[in-house]
Parts: sequence; structure tokens; C-alpha cells
Amino acid sequence: MIREELLYQINDLFKIDNQKGLLRLVRNTPSNDLAEALDTADQAFQLKLLRCLPSGPKALLFSHLNTELQDKLIMAMTLEEATELLTHMPSDDRVDIYNRMPQNYRIKVMQGMAQRERDDILKMASFAEGTTGAMTTSDYVSISSGITVREALQKVRLQAPNKETIYTIYVTNSERQLEGTLSLRDLIMAAEDQTVDSIMRTEIVFAKAEWPREQTANLISRYDLLAIPVINGGNRLIGIVTVDDAMDVSEEEATEDFHKGGGTMALKNISMKDATVSLLYRKRVFWLVLLVFGNIFSGAGIAHFEDAILAYVALVFFLPLLIDSGGNAGAQSSTLMVRALATGDVILKDWFSMLGREFSVALLLGVTIGLAVATLGIFRGGYEIALVVSMSMVAIVIVGSVIGMSLPFILSRFKLDPAAASVPLITTIADGVGVIIFFSIAVMMLDMPADV
Repeated sequence: MIREELLYQINDLFKIDNQKGLLRLVRNTPSNDLAEALDTADQAFQLKLLRCLPSGPKALLFSHLNTELQDKLIMAMTLEEATELLTHMPSDDRVDIYNRMPQNYRIKVMQGMAQRERDDILKMASFAEGTTGAMTTSDYVSISSGITVREALQKVRLQAPNKETIYTIYVTNSERQLEGTLSLRDLIMAAEDQTVDSIMRTEIVFAKAEWPREQTANLISRYDLLAIPVINGGNRLIGIVTVDDAMDVSEEEATEDFHKGGGTMALKNISMKDATVSLLYRKRVFWLVLLVFGNIFSGAGIAHFEDAILAYVALVFFLPLLIDSGGNAGAQSSTLMVRALATGDVILKDWFSMLGREFSVALLLGVTIGLAVATLGIFRGGYEIALVVSMSMVAIVIVGSVIGMSLPFILSRFKLDPAAASVPLITTIADGVGVIIFFSIAVMMLDMPADV
């Protein structure tokens, strides 16, 4: 259903005050579609719809709105409305909203909530942003070890209505330490007089609260999990991370890496169409100014070999071709390594083995491209120029590839984001190095002066 049609139907139901029809429409429409449609409506319309809905559907719809809209609407609500909404939202979503609230408003909202919800929010909000603990939810089903299947089923029935997922059940001891997991299917199929200890799985894939959130998302993807338990330093279960949250993290991280790879700072929690001119300027200006000064080295290299250029003007024809090839090769290597590091496909200790393989690949690429430009070199300047260009091409492609492959490892070694090894940065470095390599080989082979 297209946005305009959906908003039109909602507005018609408003006009005739058809609450039942409105609730039926909301329940039959995917929350993502409804949230996307609301994004184009005015704030009065958005608040009117939310106020017409019961707590459950309202909280579900609100959790699918973009963060910027959530923040605007929560501040436009009365204190009682905001408190009631947060009480019924999934724990991980409400913590995110809580963390973005002004400090004085947080206190007022918390005063209207039950102690259980307050404690849950404060516990989840205590974890640093970007960690697994900060994205956990307490909406899971847990049972105690040592009980029978009959007792476990009774406990699951009591907890299930208020939980985000019930397909995996977590077994803990009296100190909340995680001892095992079992699926709802295994629990239903087991004999009622069996103990849960006899059917639970003790080999558990888990995450730690202090881990980076992308590490946990990768685990969920690797093992095809619907959710993963999260423990603290004492092996105590503090929550779970669900697959939908992991997918959101993976998408956000991939988008951030993509932005950084293009030489811009990441746009977080805001769409491109909503970004202001000022924001886009701030996100892009830093790298552009920095790279302008980086290109000074390329200019200095050309100036140093001015006499050589005057002696063989034909060399200038090949300069853009050569340095661009080095930058392109480096950009390819950098892109592959950044992604491999992000997914855990390679780690820091793999650098040496990857270096050897990258050198071999770059050598083959350089020879191939060098042979391709040799004919052009003969045509433009003769056999000597062709040999200089071919050898330079091999060397520049190898050096550019090695730089592109190594820079993400170097950044990771110093605890920096390897995605900062952006394409513009790699090409700028490769350009400067390529100029020096090209004219150095030309000076050696053509017996030309190097100094200005």
C-alpha cells in the first residue's frame, strides 16, 4: 500500500471517528510501512494517530519510527503519555530513547514508571554506546535449572505474553549465571517428568556485554541465531540481542564504512534527504581540506623532476595514467581488506600472509597493465619510453596495492577504524608515491637530470 493511500484511509477513519476500523487497519498494516507513511505526515496527524491506539500497537509503531521523529514526538507528548509509551516499548528501544532525552526530562519520566522498569532502563543505560550491553533487551524467557519440563512450561506460559521472543529459553542457576539453553520445540516435545537439565544444551554461543556490538552481530550471522544471550563478567545473564537488532547494526556499520570509504564522515541516525546543507558541508569538508594538503607532495615531486620533464616531455602524457592506476589498485585492495576486517574474515595476525599474496596479485596485475601500455609507450616516445612506462606501471601498482592492503591493518593495530582508510586517502598517498617512482625510474634509465 502506497504512503498516500494509507494516510488517506487513516484520515477518512479520523473523520468518522471509527476507532475499531482504525485499530484494524493499523494491526493489518506492517509497522514498517505505517512508520514510513507517518514520516511524511505533519506532527499533529502523527500525534493524533498515536493517541488513538492502545498501548501495545502504539509502542510497536513508535519503535519503528526513525530516531529523529521519535525524539520530536516524545517531547511533544504529555509526561503521562511519554511514560506510558516507554513502559510498553521493548526494553532495548526505550533505552535508546531514554539516552537521547534531555537530563531533566529523563528524571520526570522515570518518576512515573514502576520500579521494575526504572531498574531495567538504568541497567541497560549503564553500558557504553556501541557495546553489546547497550543493545541488549530484557524481553526474554528464562527458567531455573533443576525444575521439571512441566514446571518449565508453566513458567514459559506466564512470561511469554510480555516477551519479545520465546523460541529460545535460557536456563540459569540461583545466581542468574547462564547454564544452558533449550528451544521451545525441545521443551514441548520432552516428557513432562524430565528435568530441563537433561534436555538443555550446555554448549552455548554467547556474547559479552563489553564486546563491540558489530562483533556480536557477526556471531548471530555466523551461527544463524534468532537471538544470542549476553553475559557480564560474572557469567550472569543480563539480556539477549535479537537477530533484527543485529541486522540493524550490520546495516548501520556497513553504511558508516561505505561513507568513510568515500572520504566523508558517517551520517548517523539521519537520512540523506533530511540532511541539511550545513551538516553535509561539515561531514565532507575535513577530508577534502586534508587531502588538498596531501596532494602538495605530488606537486613537490613533479617540481623536483622538472628538468627531467623538460628533457622528455612525452613522460607527462603517461603521468595521469600511471598514478591513477596505482590509486585504483590501492583502492581495490583497501576496500577488500576493510570489509574482511569488519566481518572477521581476517585479523591482525594475518597481515604477513596477506601481504605475500597481495604482492603476487599486484605483480600479475602490474605486468598485465604494463604490457597493455607498452604499445602506447612505443607509439608516443619510442622503446625507451615504453620500457620506463612498463616498469613504472609494475612498481606503482605493487606499491599502491601494498599501501591499500596495509593501511587498514595499521589503523586496526592502533585501535582506529580501518574504514578510515578511505579511497580518497589511499589514492592521495598512492599518487605522491607514484610520481616519485615514475620519475626515479625515468632518471635512472634515461640518464636524465633529477634536480630542478
